[in-house]
Amino acid sequence: MAAKDITEKNLEALNDVFADIVNVLLFKGEQVINEKDLEADTTKSMFKADGKIHEQERDVSKFWKNGEIRISILGIENQTAQDSDMPLRVISYDGASYKQQLLDKKQKKRYPVATLVLYFGTEEKWSKAKHLYDCFQIPEKLKPFVNDYKINVFNIAFLSPKTIAMFKSDFKIIAEYFRAKRLNQKYKGSKEKLKHANETLKMFSALTGDDSFEKVYNKGNFKKGGITMCDVVERIRNDGRTEEKERIIMNLIESNAGTIEQIAAWVKLPVKEVQKIARKVPVNS
Repeated sequence: MAAKDITEKNLEALNDVFADIVNVLLFKGEQVINEKDLEADTTKSMFKADGKIHEQERDVSKFWKNGEIRISILGIENQTAQDSDMPLRVISYDGASYKQQLLDKKQKKRYPVATLVLYFGTEEKWSKAKHLYDCFQIPEKLKPFVNDYKINVFNIAFLSPKTIAMFKSDFKIIAEYFRAKRLNQKYKGSKEKLKHANETLKMFSALTGDDSFEKVYNKGNFKKGGITMCDVVERIRNDGRTEEKERIIMNLIESNAGTIEQIAAWVKLPVKEVQKIARKVPVNS
């Protein structure tokens, strides 16, 4: 799980991608945040419970600077499954950011904290708690004295084509894929060149649980001039067909269905290729 979480963060931690996500989801595509105005923030914070010091970690967090003044911390939390305790998690992260400001004697001016929860589920929109009130059964007489806390959840698979078109970074590719998956549409892949192919394909593998995206990139041998998701999807399909043909050949060899030459003729492959596959067939002892 830890490796998966780290992989998810790689793409969003890039300033151009982070700024793009915030500009589209919070500001309707208006270019309010410039990637040059973002500064990396520590994602780890400490808290004490049960007499012990514990560590909690955000997915991604950035300072949004205004000149030399830090005016906001923007955090991103990725979710592939719904979590009823999400408001509790977010308020603990945000509270840790405010606590850090109190402890920082050099920082004279205080700044607000905003957290985005990106939900990648395709079956239904987020239906779990979005308010702190939703996490408890609060007596009506006590309710006026308990502060509520609202979290900002964005259902990525349910974004409209108009909203997805606003993205300028590789996150657009991610959003297009999850929308197609929700609609049970065949994903053909965009012909736009990936700016951060390695990070994007690793995020695909982490979010989908399918390592084909990452494997295809690691094999390399793409055309010069950049990689598109169209290239990646086609390569995955070709690899799938190759693996299926290899399984068929191995089954034919194991069942003594014919000679290497006969099998090569049946599957329309060179004899040398079939011989190479035959070496993978375990020898019965």
